[in-house]
Amino acid sequence: MTDATFEDGAERPILVTAVDADDLGVISAMVQDAVLPITEMRWEAKSRRFAMLLNRFRWEDREDAEQRGRPYERVQSLLVVEDVTKVASQGIDRTDSDMVLSLLSVAFEPGADGTGRLVLTLAGDGAIGLDVECLNVSLRDVTRPYVAPSGQVPQHGD
Repeated sequence: MTDATFEDGAERPILVTAVDADDLGVISAMVQDAVLPITEMRWEAKSRRFAMLLNRFRWEDREDAEQRGRPYERVQSLLVVEDVTKVASQGIDRTDSDMVLSLLSVAFEPGADGTGRLVLTLAGDGAIGLDVECLNVSLRDVTRPYVAPSGQVPQHGD
């Protein structure tokens, strides 16, 4: 058995789960530069689930798009975190329903006995912290890919 590669999902919806830091690194790479309206985040305290509906850049398709001369794509995906006990945010105005967030990375800060904090770093010095009983994260594409509105690969300033 071999590890999955970006190319494995080039023409199929992605479904990836993370139960350890290595798995989470794959998800973090896939959601880098995803954008979402602030209204597309939900914490269901009773079911201990946090979810975001992201418009993610299809990094796994970038090379193929370049080789074939076709447009870059985005796809709507659900990022779901289970076993969440607390949610906190900094640097974002949760009352501004017009705010659009850009997700830069997802990282795990381990605690005692498998617990820890999942940190979703956002562009503009914002962050969302999720205290979790264990690492249980999934990323699932829920729409067909669409042409990236900018037509460009996301860029980061140094």
